[in-house]
Amino acid sequence: MSRTRISWTQLAFEALPAAAVAAAVIAFWQFAVGYWEVPAYLLPSPVRVATALWEKRDALLHAFWVTARASVAGLAAAAIVGTLLAIVFSQSRVIRTALYPYVVFLQTVPIVAVAPLLITWSGYGQRTVILVSTIIALFPILSNVTAGLLALDRNHRDLFRLYRAGRWPTLVRLRLPTAMGHLALGLRISCGLAVIGAIVGEFFVGRGSDFPGLGAVMDRWLAMGKTDALIAAVLLSSLLGLVMFAAVNLLTDRLLHRYVQGTGD
Repeated sequence: MSRTRISWTQLAFEALPAAAVAAAVIAFWQFAVGYWEVPAYLLPSPVRVATALWEKRDALLHAFWVTARASVAGLAAAAIVGTLLAIVFSQSRVIRTALYPYVVFLQTVPIVAVAPLLITWSGYGQRTVILVSTIIALFPILSNVTAGLLALDRNHRDLFRLYRAGRWPTLVRLRLPTAMGHLALGLRISCGLAVIGAIVGEFFVGRGSDFPGLGAVMDRWLAMGKTDALIAAVLLSSLLGLVMFAAVNLLTDRLLHRYVQGTGD
């Protein structure tokens, strides 16, 4: 019990500087809007944003959960596909040379150019949103896991060769445990990208349907000139990214660390 209390105390103490900066920004924001008489349609005050957040809480909370589900599904799909492709890439230099440039090409193509095609092929629905989220979140996981699978200690590799271990035992008992830290790093990078991908996908999907996600809601409120509600939705999107990052950190620190320990025993 005492350890839990200490950890929570330390966490609160470490959060004080960030909370102080946030309070200072909000105070300056409120002062600047009033002092320079900024029109509300350009920049509403924090009070107006908080009011809009409360008044539209039902729509915002529903949109938050819709986008959260799409983001988690996109991140999970990116983790599965990226890990499987990384395993394939780690088995042959020829395969890496032949296919890796196309993976890089997929990453460099602007998603705003690909999204209309995805809608044409997949339709106006959550499936397209998840697909966009997966595409954006895929590359960091694939790149990091591939690097982890190839980053073998020479002594460990020689030991497995000495015992004539085949590809499968080497993959399961040596390559995958070595790559777990790289997978954790890839997930931490991709969790924010998954949220961005989901919101971008919702921007396009929402224009052809009554989609309830945060991206679609923001696009509709932008067209209606509801800047206060739009900023409230942006703040919720940022909160979703923080929640995703914290959840991924917890997952990687607990589950992946136990996996590495378990394979080493």
